[in-house]
Amino acid sequence: MELIGIVAGCCTTASFVPQVVRTWRTRSVGDISLRMYLLLCVGVLLWLFYGALVGSVAVLAANAVTLLLAASVLGMKLVFGRKPPGSPRP
Repeated sequence: MELIGIVAGCCTTASFVPQVVRTWRTRSVGDISLRMYLLLCVGVLLWLFYGALVGSVAVLAANAVTLLLAASVLGMKLVFGRKPPGSPRP
């Protein structure tokens, strides 16, 4: 059973890698939802706590890496999304 959780965690966690790489390369964050990534990070953090409480290695590992990746996108959204003072907003 734990193997199913590990495979599922690897799949869902790996799904964030292309977004992280693309955002880093392009510095384009206009189409990324700030609210969605904030909510996602809170949810993943709660899953991480849950994994610790129930002692699930699969839940802990997958959510630790997912939090790192999602928080990376969130951080890039905040940094790359800033406009210099006086620049027009779309």
